[in-house]
Amino acid sequence: MSSKVRNIGIDVEPPTTTCDDPRCPFHGKLPVRGRIFVGRVVSDKMRRTVVIRRDFLRYVKKYKRYQREHGKISAHNPPCLNVKEGDLVRAAECRPLSKTVSFVVIEKLKSA
Repeated sequence: MSSKVRNIGIDVEPPTTTCDDPRCPFHGKLPVRGRIFVGRVVSDKMRRTVVIRRDFLRYVKKYKRYQREHGKISAHNPPCLNVKEGDLVRAAECRPLSKTVSFVVIEKLKSA
């Protein structure tokens, strides 16, 4: 692939390193669209895939209070970003890459 960094249409800092992954939004041809969220990487054991935990509050109408909940989402991890377990990351929705992966990591916000 090319070493030129693509504009993905989202205001994020592009990676400083390059990669030859066709599923990279910056150096490949993967378009991003839809939902964007921030979460913490809880597992990086899969090849080029990470599991991101997203914490949020849900309102319980009966008790008029909020309840803490979380969700886990699998996301593609491009080699140019190379996020590890414990990192705070931003992920964006993309086309389905596998049975469980429909998101891609677009930015590393804070290291572990």
